[in-house]
Amino acid sequence: MSKFVVAGVTGHVGSVVARDLIAAGDAVTVIVRDSKKGAEWSSRGAHVAVGSLDDAEFVASTVKGADGFFTLIPPHYATGDIYSAQRKSADALAAGIKRGGVPLVVLLSSVGADRADKNGPIKSLHYAENKFRDTGTKLVAVRAGSFQENIAGAIAAAKNAGIFPNFLPSADIPAPQVATQDVGHAIAKALRSPPARNEVIDVVGAAYSSRQLAEKIGKLLGKTLPVVDIPAAGHLAALQQAGVPPDVAAAFTEMYAGFSAGLLTPKGDRTVHGTTPIDEVLPALVG
Repeated sequence: MSKFVVAGVTGHVGSVVARDLIAAGDAVTVIVRDSKKGAEWSSRGAHVAVGSLDDAEFVASTVKGADGFFTLIPPHYATGDIYSAQRKSADALAAGIKRGGVPLVVLLSSVGADRADKNGPIKSLHYAENKFRDTGTKLVAVRAGSFQENIAGAIAAAKNAGIFPNFLPSADIPAPQVATQDVGHAIAKALRSPPARNEVIDVVGAAYSSRQLAEKIGKLLGKTLPVVDIPAAGHLAALQQAGVPPDVAAAFTEMYAGFSAGLLTPKGDRTVHGTTPIDEVLPALVG
């Protein structure tokens, strides 16, 4: 029986990772910030560790003796300084990983994390990947493509304004989107069957254009959704008008520009293809 520590179990990806490992008969410790959110996992047979990923000593004591550790970098969207907050988390995790001596770490990263710039919030994952490799652990960086679940923001616009906002250069060019459950399954497999050395895995899904997505969402809502193109010069203002904090809006504007310029593409050691179609994900998001 292998022993694994899993962070992010209250989210879409970490919950799948933990469930897969428990189903395989592994001993699993889940990390939560609130003990109440650990009750479900305790009932599933997992050990629950309550603490923060920003606490290096907590991370070290929790991963000590484990065969592998899945983690992510908290988004920190409400801090007012997304980059500093994310780097602080990466530094604390790296220190905890090194002190705890865990031999394998699987990090939820992102396409574009090979770059140190022109990738918005992804630059924090570039930083984290390098910090984790420097600890001496074996690192598997799972670079996910855009999540299918991220379409939730467009669904809100569809419900409230009756439109589908498009931030891409063209509403008719398909862009890959992967279901979070497919990413979770890939991470669980990487923990249970690790490579011989550090590895970068790209997890990609099927491609959909904004117009296709507008049609699918509109069908579920029973309405026709016109696609409204948001020009690059208007990205920052549009995000801020939607309530996104200024620092986060600026980071995402840079990321959109990176995707539009073709700078953020899969460059891993191997590729895993997600199989979940977005048609299976949309109904729950539309509600």
